[in-house]
Amino acid sequence: MKPLFPIAAVLALGLAAPAQADCYADYKAKQDNPLRLHYGVAQVPDSACSNGAAAQVLGPRLGAQGWTLLNVISTFGPEGLNERKASAGAYFLRF
Repeated sequence: MKPLFPIAAVLALGLAAPAQADCYADYKAKQDNPLRLHYGVAQVPDSACSNGAAAQVLGPRLGAQGWTLLNVISTFGPEGLNERKASAGAYFLRF
């Protein structure tokens, strides 16, 4: 039984996911007929943690639900979530 413990420990360490920083974007979007606007906050991949890259990710997500992305205001880490939660309301981490 002892030889299995080192093997199990190595497997467990090898299968653990690497830690990743969280990235979020706040944005503005609209719908037409009738005109509706919203401000929202969405999580984006770390690889899309810039305004331009976040727009490329969020545009299709929003479009699938009938929204048009107007602009990405900023990208930020988890430290910026609490200050934006009330403003985003129902659109906080929805898309």
